[in-house]
Amino acid sequence: MIFLHPLMILLTERAAILIMAAFLLTRIRAVRRVLNERATWRDKLIMVFIFSSFSIFATHIGIPYDGAIASSRAMGPVVAGLLAGPWVGVATGFISGIHRYALGGYTGLAAGIATMAHGFIAGWVFRAYRKQHREVNWVVALWVGFFTEWVQMGILLLVAYPYTKVLELVEVISIPMSVVNSVGVAVFIIIVDLVKSEEDQIGALQAQRTLRIADKTVTFLRDGLTRESAEKVAHEILRSIRCAAVAITDINEVLSHVGIGSSHHIPGKQIATEATREVIETKEIKIAASKEEIGCQVRNCALRSAILVPLKRRGEVVGVLKLYQDHTRKLSPVDLELVRGLGELISTQLEVAELKRQSRLLADAEIRALYAQINPHFLFNAINTIVSFIRIRPEKARELLIYLSDYFRRNLHQSGGYVSLSEELEHVEAYLAIERARFGDKLHVAYDIQPGVEHVLVPGLIIQPLVENAIKHGLLPKREGGTVTISAREIDSHTLVLTVSDDGVGMDCDPFAVKPEGTPSGKRRFSGIGLTNVRGRIQSIYGAPYDLTIHSEKGAGTTCTITLPIGVNNHAQRLHRG
Repeated sequence: MIFLHPLMILLTERAAILIMAAFLLTRIRAVRRVLNERATWRDKLIMVFIFSSFSIFATHIGIPYDGAIASSRAMGPVVAGLLAGPWVGVATGFISGIHRYALGGYTGLAAGIATMAHGFIAGWVFRAYRKQHREVNWVVALWVGFFTEWVQMGILLLVAYPYTKVLELVEVISIPMSVVNSVGVAVFIIIVDLVKSEEDQIGALQAQRTLRIADKTVTFLRDGLTRESAEKVAHEILRSIRCAAVAITDINEVLSHVGIGSSHHIPGKQIATEATREVIETKEIKIAASKEEIGCQVRNCALRSAILVPLKRRGEVVGVLKLYQDHTRKLSPVDLELVRGLGELISTQLEVAELKRQSRLLADAEIRALYAQINPHFLFNAINTIVSFIRIRPEKARELLIYLSDYFRRNLHQSGGYVSLSEELEHVEAYLAIERARFGDKLHVAYDIQPGVEHVLVPGLIIQPLVENAIKHGLLPKREGGTVTISAREIDSHTLVLTVSDDGVGMDCDPFAVKPEGTPSGKRRFSGIGLTNVRGRIQSIYGAPYDLTIHSEKGAGTTCTITLPIGVNNHAQRLHRG
């Protein structure tokens, strides 16, 4: 026992070195992801490498004693198992155990086996606590470290030989190693808890800053992303965050730039940095860690690094938020998360602004015009469909609401006007998005559009009523539903033929035929703004021979065909308005 006191002092010195190394390990991103339970398999492999190296290093700085090595090697697999679970603990123990065995000595085999056992025991404790939704604290770590050291002493006595020599070794090293290593493991877990607490505080600070900025900028973006709104948002971010400059662009030009570099990053100028163009093209966040990566064309620009976040609306990039730093301060992970959050916040505000803008378009219309152009039943059914999705699929409900707004906006602004065929088909698609959500697999739609006819001008709202009738009166009476086919063809280079056909229940009479007085109307009625309205508009604008014709067969389906002239819409539009 004469060596007990000096051995404990030497082991404590070695353990202190390892604890300092452990603190540095917590700065590694992969280790932090493991601590926050966001680790991938790649992160866990990195953990195995790190803690195996940690354990091997502990072996090499261990204290040779009578042909054996007294070390803090066990800290590696024990901490790995307690932090990342059985597989990481066992893998770490296996690698560092093989290393210890390769060094030889009469305790080599026993020490190697014990090192593997350390990782297994710690991983088992991790799993047991995880099942109970509890975390391993420093007290548990202390006892696990103490227990695994005595397991090692038992393995030494069972496997190593000669027994008398091993017994003498255990008597000398058991207490120093069990005390020092268990305390070392506990201190490591305390460091981990402090890191977690630090990240929680950083997260709370980020949330507080983001909410403060959100509260002050929500009114700025009511009218969307403009120079005025971008200027106000950039000033507010610069006041709230320690950075050299803040800039906001759309996809073509600088909308605002406040802070350092404002002398040449001037609002209204075309985008001057390669990094910004890259973000617009890739739709991904970019970290420009140097002046060269920023790509500013001004040689003496003081901006040295930047985080660039795409601003999106309906999935498409509409601008870029940029946070710059100069040589006095480097970008940090805190900056990255904060700017990422701000980018998502501004994107959401732009989405809301777009929805409000579309809502205002609807609110400005007179209710009589609304009833004249849309079927109220479609509105009610669409709202009911969206309500049904709100609780179970909120993102789908939001998507449908945007389609509904787009549908109403086009209804109110296209009636009586002229649009390209592609715009008319977009309006039809907005309507179909709602109907697909309502009827699911009962509704199928096929397009057959001849290339090159998308730019032909047609009267607005002439296809959607046909599609609506095909769905409502052709397909839905069939239990299995069916298919609507929309086609567009150019004939003789001066006539556009639009066809909407369905394989539904069909009709046994011509809905446009003049019926004798007193004859009951057919069962198939018109909906929306009505096929009669569509036919009347075509005839009043173009005259013969352009028309809407319907061919239907009971039980086989219906085909509606519109013929329009190509190249005379501008003249016809002037006549119609006159």
